[in-house]
Amino acid sequence: MPTRVAPFGEYRRRVVDGELDLLLCDLAAISLEGPRGVGKTSTARRRGGDVFRLDDPAALEIAKAQPERLTRGRTPIVIDEWQRFSFSWDLVRRAVDCAPAPGRFILTGSAGPSTGPTHTGAGRIVALRMRPMTLPERGVASPAVSISALLTGAGADVAGTSEVTLEQYTAEMLAGGFPGMRHESGRAQRAALGGYLDRIVDSEVPELGMELRRPQTLRRWLQAYGAATATTASYETIRDAAAAGGHGKPAKNTAAAYREVLERIWLLDPLPAWSPSTNRLARLTYSPKHHLADPALAARLAGLDAGALLRGEGPAATSRDGTFLGALFESLATLSVRVFAQAAEARVFHFRTRGGEHEVDLIVERGDGRVVALEVKLAASVGDEDVRQLAWLRRQIGDEMIDAVILTTGPVAYRRRDGVAVVPLALLGP
Repeated sequence: MPTRVAPFGEYRRRVVDGELDLLLCDLAAISLEGPRGVGKTSTARRRGGDVFRLDDPAALEIAKAQPERLTRGRTPIVIDEWQRFSFSWDLVRRAVDCAPAPGRFILTGSAGPSTGPTHTGAGRIVALRMRPMTLPERGVASPAVSISALLTGAGADVAGTSEVTLEQYTAEMLAGGFPGMRHESGRAQRAALGGYLDRIVDSEVPELGMELRRPQTLRRWLQAYGAATATTASYETIRDAAAAGGHGKPAKNTAAAYREVLERIWLLDPLPAWSPSTNRLARLTYSPKHHLADPALAARLAGLDAGALLRGEGPAATSRDGTFLGALFESLATLSVRVFAQAAEARVFHFRTRGGEHEVDLIVERGDGRVVALEVKLAASVGDEDVRQLAWLRRQIGDEMIDAVILTTGPVAYRRRDGVAVVPLALLGP
């Protein structure tokens, strides 16, 4: 029997809700940013203010005819898809300059504007990133291990049990964390995710001013990028993979334009490389790790279902260590850690030496530069070999590493005798 993923009806509180509530107590304007369908509008509207939906042609026409309407009403005023009328940013900035009372505006956007505002809004409008739902936000499990607690460096308690199976993790990787695209039927899920990708290629990218002579070339590049999930494959390698099957290779400047516009709509979410403040580490790679906004998109681009993933199948265009299922699991873990770390005011990176001799999947860095290092293993149990890279990094940076974690598909959270925390991904939370 295939594992089913329950669809959503009523609103589910997100980790970013807590951040937004906290910031609105002190700040006049927040820009809630993230890919289309991630839930920005629903989250913003729950604050009870007036809403201007600029993706509605009638509302947009009225806003252009009488822009000052956008700054009048019940607060916080929500200006949804503000980039469709980029002057709205300047209106909000000026309104905040005149009356910087907290909680006045929430701007939501699914893309940066094709023509930027005349002023950045620095200090007046603060950006807050919203990503797809993590496993706790989906109701898959109740978190028992906190990223915030691990970041204290006090040897946080690690305990708890998880009943989430490998099949359930796989189902969640395929279902994704976009609230409106979770369906009981696997076919409906695939259709929703496929339609989402079609809209990006056929509508959103052209709407942002990029002329596509051959939309299929962008689609093949996206497939190649998805195949490179959780790798540091060079962009040239991805470009070569897009030409597999005898298709023409996109020009370098074309591929670079693809990256720019897809990052602008937050479809690509590359993970930057860690550059530690210490000089004890040399010969590091500074290439990002490739991730889409949600691993479900990579799976859909690859055309793989749960059976194929569990059999170890995957796209062959980009070489990788391990299975594609393992890459998707790492991408799901990366999504989760980024959401939880953001709530703790920490940043997330990956670590890799130039030759690939040493690498750590995730580095969560506090404001003072000290870190929690995490490895991601598609496995239920952990052996000494699995902690080897974490032990090496600890020897290199000493007390700068305040904790070490391995995220698994196993049933139990615990600490090994060497102090490394073993945590089922479903039990990780903010």
